[in-house]
Amino acid sequence: MQKGRGRTSRIRRRKHLRSSESRGVNESYKSEFIELKKWLKNRKFEDRNLTPARFPGTGRGLMSRTPLRPLFAEPIDSIFSYSALLWAWCTVNTRAVYLRPRKQECLSAEPDTCALAPYLDLLNHSPHVQVNAAFNEKTRCYEIRTASGCRKHEEVFICYGPHDNQRLLLEYGFVSPCNPHACVYVSRDTLVKYLPSTDKQMNKKISILKDHGFIENLTFGWDGPSWRLLTALKLLCLEAEKFTCWKKVLLGEVISDANEKTSLDVAQKICHHLLEESSAMLQRVSHMKDEKVSLVSQLALVETLWREELKVLQASAETLASLHITYLASPERLGSPPVVGVT
Repeated sequence: MQKGRGRTSRIRRRKHLRSSESRGVNESYKSEFIELKKWLKNRKFEDRNLTPARFPGTGRGLMSRTPLRPLFAEPIDSIFSYSALLWAWCTVNTRAVYLRPRKQECLSAEPDTCALAPYLDLLNHSPHVQVNAAFNEKTRCYEIRTASGCRKHEEVFICYGPHDNQRLLLEYGFVSPCNPHACVYVSRDTLVKYLPSTDKQMNKKISILKDHGFIENLTFGWDGPSWRLLTALKLLCLEAEKFTCWKKVLLGEVISDANEKTSLDVAQKICHHLLEESSAMLQRVSHMKDEKVSLVSQLALVETLWREELKVLQASAETLASLHITYLASPERLGSPPVVGVT
């Protein structure tokens, strides 16, 4: 039997193949990474555990040079310690991001303190890895804990939590395509836009929704309008003679066929209104990209956000159309939402 043809050799080859399929190609020699490392080094930060690499399937990211423990801690000895975390763990999809030190630190900082970190659009993030991050007062370190460690040459991810794209853009500077938590918010003005202006009980209905926490966080998602949004609309669509049943609405009870149908109709109108608004904003941003060349990168992010919201609204519109047909065919098939307490 020839050397290297045995069972042990085959197992080793399979392990090597699986490892090479997920292993990244080191890209630390590229100019953009060299510039970023120089920028960080000038601010007294260097990291030897991670290196930039390109991975199959995910593109640019960070590769572990050594096995990483479930706990990563960075001493907070200067305002640029937060930049260390950016280099080691955080990822954004913009060409640059502002580092924002705490207000009191900015007061005594050097002119270059609130600087732009170059080329931080090089890394990846995942919605599936659980990460907890916090400052430890005892150790004076900013700690990031993962559910498990990271093996040598594996890609390192960070999870930002179940946030919608608006929150991700505002807080972290990127938009996640096909984000399962993506949603489109409905403002108070839009909520009542297609309701009768002659409804004398409208102010009282709005007051009830506000008192019970049903005036905010009303959204459309991939699977249609949220239960909170539909519940708010059902209460707003209550007929005058049914107004005393408002508590039953908040508990998820069906008041009447007319109320169910009217609330679905209004939800459809709001959804179509937001679809038109999103389409108009996409066209506006497209024109702005042609006019403001210096802001192309930032406008591209805004464009991505509106495009993703448009997709969510299109999915919601399809769901509403299906619900409407189902309701007309058999009202009882709509089902009841989970019950919540009302005081």
